[in-house]
Amino acid sequence: MKSYQFRTWLVFALILVLSACSGKRVLMPTPNTYVGDETHPAFTGLPAELKSTEVPLFYVTDREPERDENGKLIYGYKRSPSLAFGSTVVDLGEEITWEELLAASRAGKRLKDVPMKVGELTEITRGPNSPIPYTEVDGVIVEDPEFVAKRDAAIEVFREVLVQQLALTQRKEVFVFVHGFHNDFNDAAFAMAELWHFLGRIGVPLVYTWPAGYPGLFGYTYDRESSEFTVYHLRQLLELIAGFPEVEKLNVIGHSRGTDVVVTAVRELTIEARAKGLNPRKEYKLHNIVLAAPDLDAQVAAQRLIGDFIAWSADRFTIYTSPADRAIGWSNRLFASPKGRIGNLKVENLTPEAKVALERGNSNFSIINFMSGSDKSDSDADKFGHSYFRNAPTVSSDLILMLRDDLDADDPGRPLEDLGYSFYRVPPGYPKQ
Repeated sequence: MKSYQFRTWLVFALILVLSACSGKRVLMPTPNTYVGDETHPAFTGLPAELKSTEVPLFYVTDREPERDENGKLIYGYKRSPSLAFGSTVVDLGEEITWEELLAASRAGKRLKDVPMKVGELTEITRGPNSPIPYTEVDGVIVEDPEFVAKRDAAIEVFREVLVQQLALTQRKEVFVFVHGFHNDFNDAAFAMAELWHFLGRIGVPLVYTWPAGYPGLFGYTYDRESSEFTVYHLRQLLELIAGFPEVEKLNVIGHSRGTDVVVTAVRELTIEARAKGLNPRKEYKLHNIVLAAPDLDAQVAAQRLIGDFIAWSADRFTIYTSPADRAIGWSNRLFASPKGRIGNLKVENLTPEAKVALERGNSNFSIINFMSGSDKSDSDADKFGHSYFRNAPTVSSDLILMLRDDLDADDPGRPLEDLGYSFYRVPPGYPKQ
């Protein structure tokens, strides 16, 4: 009984920790790499149509559509058997000019916050419900022709809109963000919009938002099973985008519980590709896979990342960890992970077997360790230590140097501290020395 009460308390505490991060959202702190730099090409080289305080954003979701009290389209926490593709606009600032936003995006300390707001949602197309109805004919599975026709029609609409947006950027890449536990639609949209803004608005931003955010004590358990529910749909999406010839590279960023969704979907794609004798990197155009503050059991992650070769399924596979991540700490206690969770992992925690596996691995794999509070610019950015990928100016700088500038962890342009065994540390003041 005491054990049950303790675990109930842990779930409640975890919800409180993550709920405390919600509320009115303002633009993330300026990454150190941009502070005071008025000539950085991330902003000076933008085409005129992208110099706007409005961030155009695509979304794909398996949240059930609803209507608010004013009749506007919203997406809640209920699960939908079909995938919807749509668009919205995220406003960065209230009644400010592009020049004012640009100044705020270069300021280490802003005179005032830059509030963000999600505009109206437009659902462009929706695929048919899954699972796929089929029949077996002479030992061969035949998909229902009506289902196939609806699916193909939705795919063509999706492709046309995506290709139009790709035409506006020199980088023919898609950036997919997958959020974590207790996030609603707007949380995910804010994170993708501000990240894309600081990436210099390259490629096409797409937020994949799954049915999370169930209220109350059972929110964590509901969201956890929703993360399992959504894997099939994310796998479909990644395979679909990779199949468009106009897309050259695919970058996937997962946060918190969303990292498990990403890893599981990529695992299934990797197994499928290898079974066909194909290279998953080339087959699915996976350039960057990023796991930020991963809520993953260390032993489970080792089996998947190394045992199933997932860590080598992309050109670059990066994990951001922090021993000061309180949300991951609570999750570790809740699940009694014998070897801890990846989100808290330090090089000192590696087993001899893990060290051998990492030494033999390819240079594309890296684990970036963030020491919260080691830098004054980071110390107050994230009180719970879980959203440091966007709230800590040192970590967001490293993310930008990797995704925008396409630099590996050992590149001199990313002056990380090499700890050995594919581990690196973000030093204070990074990347400025």
